[in-house]
Amino acid sequence: MALRFEHRDTEIDVSLVDRVWRTRSDTEETMTSAARTCWHLIFARARGRLLAGLRGPETRATTAPVPPGTEFLGVRFAFGAVLRPHRAASVVDGYVPFPVTESGRIIIGGTGWEAPTFENVEQFVRRLQDAGLLVRSRLGDEEPVAEHPEAGPTERTRQRRYRALTGLSRTTVGQIDRANAAATLLRDGRDWRTVVDTLGYFDQAHLGHALRRYVGHTARELRAGHVASMSFLYKTHPGPGS
Repeated sequence: MALRFEHRDTEIDVSLVDRVWRTRSDTEETMTSAARTCWHLIFARARGRLLAGLRGPETRATTAPVPPGTEFLGVRFAFGAVLRPHRAASVVDGYVPFPVTESGRIIIGGTGWEAPTFENVEQFVRRLQDAGLLVRSRLGDEEPVAEHPEAGPTERTRQRRYRALTGLSRTTVGQIDRANAAATLLRDGRDWRTVVDTLGYFDQAHLGHALRRYVGHTARELRAGHVASMSFLYKTHPGPGS
């Protein structure tokens, strides 16, 4: 049985948190995880045991085993949000597990935190923010002062800062976001020609290559809905981040 994701908006500033989600696995299976430009905090409970960790941005689609009888809770943070001391560049295509005490408290930044629930994630996030562990960083896109353009950062400096904060180049972010947008359109029933025209792909082959690399499924599979369990697709704003 395919995983069914439930997700919701959040009361937290959208510049920090984009989405909250949860799902449950009843049987052992595998899941396709689409490439992502944002990072997640993921909490899993199985047989009374709590696991927690940070899933970094993913530059390609991957397949992962899903253990049975496990409840998952996830928080997708906005593009540009930073959890100190974990730099995004250090967790690209990676996972950082957090220690969990015998009493079920999660150790982040040297402090034990009560595990959140789907309903009270906002409280958990605000506490991290108040402790100075969760911050929103400028991505180096600030415009130079009109009267003194030479006072602004150079393009090379902007690109270096962007990669340092997000772990990805602007080009990679654009490619991943576009592939996820294409997958969403196809899943919603659009044909490949419409997707190519709408998102600026060169042709069907160009679209197909992007889908295989970043989403892990073909256009036909996405349109038909005959795909194995995969991370859900959504985009809540027009800017970068998916």
